[in-house]
Amino acid sequence: MSKKERYIPNALKFAFGGSAGMLATVVVQPLDLIKNRMQLSKGGRSAFAVAGEIVAREGFMALYTGLSAGLLRQATYTTTRLGVYNYLFDSYKETHGGVAPGFGTKTLLGVAAGSVGSFIGTPAEVALIRMTSDGRLPKEQRRNYKNVADALMRIVKEEGVLKLWRGATPTVARAMVVNAAQLGTYSQAREMFQVYIADGVFLHFCASMVSGLITTIASMPVDIIKTKIQSAAKGQNQIEVVTSLIRNEGVLALWKGFLPYYARLGPHTVLTFIFLEQLNSAYLKYTE
Repeated sequence: MSKKERYIPNALKFAFGGSAGMLATVVVQPLDLIKNRMQLSKGGRSAFAVAGEIVAREGFMALYTGLSAGLLRQATYTTTRLGVYNYLFDSYKETHGGVAPGFGTKTLLGVAAGSVGSFIGTPAEVALIRMTSDGRLPKEQRRNYKNVADALMRIVKEEGVLKLWRGATPTVARAMVVNAAQLGTYSQAREMFQVYIADGVFLHFCASMVSGLITTIASMPVDIIKTKIQSAAKGQNQIEVVTSLIRNEGVLALWKGFLPYYARLGPHTVLTFIFLEQLNSAYLKYTE
């Protein structure tokens, strides 16, 4: 991160983070919907089979079902996590004579930023999961939310306000792992690649690809455990869910569905950081 970036106003750091995430979501929303349908469906169907079924049964635009919830999730979750991370990163440099934090500190900053952002973004996440999974249910069981605002209002009216934070604990735990890996490795990879690659979109792309891959490897076990816990029989605790999964399917089951998971997370990581870097660069260029 260059010295000039320190002077981007804190409010803009939050706004740029959310805007970057929202722009990336517009591109990868179909992948998010396909991933959610695959996680909720039985069997080992491929992403292409699931996508084909959605288009055949619901139409092409159904791939963008839940886009409003996805955008709100980025406006809340990504705005907060990237804004908090950049704020903490710059604060560290200011109190340490301009020296950037080491990898361990970057990881801790990512954990802090992810936990705060995830808690704030959980209501939009609940709406997103429900909206993207609605099409797989029989017509009489569908919620048919009109948009994210309708979803949130109906959840509060029909189930109570606390249901907006359903699954918040495992969601926050997953976000802590994702952000520790994603934000820390992106900063580290960017610094390493800068020795060989000039600052620009290609540098941001390379750093993002490394960050997305490591984030996928690190977060998949937590994501699968989170899904198993949320769908487990009443009374099962986290240890029982994990031991049962490993005993019945083996350790590698913790990374089951690696490719479809990365197909969504990888491009979103790449696009988010590229958009964020371009927004930062544009601000610095036109406010000199």
